[in-house]
Amino acid sequence: MYQVDRQAFGAFVASLRKDKGYTQKELAQRLHITDKAVSKWETGASIPDTALLIPLAEELGVTVTELLLCRRQERDMAAEDVDGVVRAALDYAGEKPRRAWGEKSLWPLWYVLALAAGCVELWLCWRLGLAMEGLVTPVLLGAGFGAYFCFFALLRLPPLYDQYPMSFFHDGPIRMNLPGVTINNRNWPHMVNVGRVWCCSAMAGVPLVGLLLGGISPALWAAVQLAVVLTLTLGGLFIPMYVVGKKYQ
Repeated sequence: MYQVDRQAFGAFVASLRKDKGYTQKELAQRLHITDKAVSKWETGASIPDTALLIPLAEELGVTVTELLLCRRQERDMAAEDVDGVVRAALDYAGEKPRRAWGEKSLWPLWYVLALAAGCVELWLCWRLGLAMEGLVTPVLLGAGFGAYFCFFALLRLPPLYDQYPMSFFHDGPIRMNLPGVTINNRNWPHMVNVGRVWCCSAMAGVPLVGLLLGGISPALWAAVQLAVVLTLTLGGLFIPMYVVGKKYQ
């Protein structure tokens, strides 16, 4: 993780402040903070909260990127793009992200019911002696990803996703890359719902298919199990996710 050099940051802020002709007290008044806070920055005792970086940069006449790097840079389009990314990230960092558990939805209930159904179906497959080597994985994947989509998913993406074309999404341990799809706040709610439907279907539906086909012909189920599970598990997620992502982007 990048760490700001406090001494270099303090010296840079002090130099910029003096170039502007501000005293520590005047700069503090412009930022609506105490002059002791400015003094601590300049001595390297502390650095500003993220919420103050943008107004501090504006008061000192530099970009946020320059402020964090503790040096001036050549101003070109690339530098302005980088600064826009940094500003958007800082703005979002100051917000409290809204997650799925905060919305009124029946998806947590559907998740619990689907997980319970999947466990019962696995138990029945085991009691009937059916081939189930590939059935446990979809239930575990559905339970893991379903916990994210139904309980922890972001309801709104950071502004970066609306400002720049991005096909890669990450949130903690969740990673998703959809080449050709621009992920943003227009298609994200639809993609979350696809994830929810898939997770519940994988937990309750895939073992049910195994139970039904195995009941008809155990030998046939043993032969086609892997192909059926892969088709329902992988195809059932990525194809709909790609379709809605393209449709609403």
